Amino acid sequence: MAQNYLIGVDIGTYSSKGVLVQTDGVVVASHSVPHGMDMPKPGHFEHDAEGVWWGDFVQIVRVLLQQSGIQPKRVIGIGASAIGSCVLPIDEQGQPLRPGILYGIDTRASAEIEELEGKLGRDWIFQHSGAHLSSQASGPKVLWIRHNEPEIFARARWFLTSQAYLVYRLTGKPSIDIYTASGYAPLFDVERRAWIPEAAAHIVPLDRLPPPYWSSEVVGVVTAEAARQTGLASGTPVVCGTTDAAAEAISAGVADFGDMMLMFGSSIFFILKTPQWIKTQRFWSANFLEPSSFAFLGGMSTSGSLTTWFRDQFAASEVELERQGGENAYAALAKLAAASPRGAKGLIALPYFEGERTPLHDPKACGVLFGLRLRHTRGDIYRAILEGVAYGIRHNFEVMQGEGVRPERILAVGGGTKNPLWLQIVADVCNVELEVPQEQLGASYGDAFLAAVGVGVFRNLSEVRRWVRVKEVVRPDPAAHADYESGYRIFRDLYTCTKELMHKLAD
Repeated sequence: MAQNYLIGVDIGTYSSKGVLVQTDGVVVASHSVPHGMDMPKPGHFEHDAEGVWWGDFVQIVRVLLQQSGIQPKRVIGIGASAIGSCVLPIDEQGQPLRPGILYGIDTRASAEIEELEGKLGRDWIFQHSGAHLSSQASGPKVLWIRHNEPEIFARARWFLTSQAYLVYRLTGKPSIDIYTASGYAPLFDVERRAWIPEAAAHIVPLDRLPPPYWSSEVVGVVTAEAARQTGLASGTPVVCGTTDAAAEAISAGVADFGDMMLMFGSSIFFILKTPQWIKTQRFWSANFLEPSSFAFLGGMSTSGSLTTWFRDQFAASEVELERQGGENAYAALAKLAAASPRGAKGLIALPYFEGERTPLHDPKACGVLFGLRLRHTRGDIYRAILEGVAYGIRHNFEVMQGEGVRPERILAVGGGTKNPLWLQIVADVCNVELEVPQEQLGASYGDAFLAAVGVGVFRNLSEVRRWVRVKEVVRPDPAAHADYESGYRIFRDLYTCTKELMHKLAD
């Protein structure tokens, strides 16, 4: 029997990636494309939807088909994810009317947030949409277009998110996945899984919001025009897809209730799969990717970005050695940190260099190195930074437990997992086991699996365990956990003691 294949493509903030996968999960080909991000004004962040989102998708799919040499008709399903949630108005012909407005890094709609909270009430918004409005919410950004670009608003037939635009270009059909729709607060009701007329009355006509689908549902098939541009076979099923973080959770092996993805990227992000919707003031919650499943989410503003900052500012010799063909600079810094004892000789780092998300929700928080003495070395400081991120993860876990939420299984993914010392520090500080998947291909691999479910290769998302294998389990050392206890308590007190000063400095 001839082998069949699936394609998954993920559009990120600065790059896009795609994979061609056999139905047994074996990756046949992959390809990445870098791209830029536009900032037309301070606080405004955008992508060219045609040039970046669709352009990257077309290039990636064509390369995957060329690399593999397979017949396009052997591709039986397409899945896509992208940064989210984003806002893109398109006209009756499907043409973008402006660049896509990006997710939480875009802060243009602060006045609209205040307006909506004044009209609807902060508590009403939380009770219906399960979230407080922030720069992450897309509803205020739609209202911003209405206020500031009325001609565009008047011409808009649909307001789409990033991966929904890809699905539209492939199939000609509007859509939004139910997970990403939660990011359109205050417009989407998490419990009813439907748009909220009372909220829409203040923002946008309901008939301009796309119909919601589960992420593995087939929205349509590749049109003749999309086939001409991409090289895919017309008639190939296309699933709804989702936001990149949710697709990444699937690629990490999140299968059962209680499974958590802990992603070590430039920031820390986690998604825990739960059987019920947990209304939370300190974290975020949403429907997950299929019926009767929900997501409990949180994240820290900086983690890998801190190690990059340290490398760029204080490791010129290691960077130069790497440039000359020597050891990777991060690996060299990890060795320096490993030579420092637990607790970094009494040095504590608050990792809030760009404010903090959960559980503090404090954009004015800032980074702190506390306890510096002349005896401290670069290795001590670097270790303190690694430990500070671990303390922040533990803080999240403890506040979660206070709300009755506890992960049963933690799957660690992302660039930070290449540092065994950091993983061990996190395991020791938090007193948890971390499972590291064998393959870490990212969201595009999850997209391919969503497509596999959509076309019937698998029955549900829990069967992703048939694709994902665990490479290693990092177990906590009880003695090390005890050693970190006093440092963690100082870490917690340090923010409380300096919060007022941080805010004064920020102001």
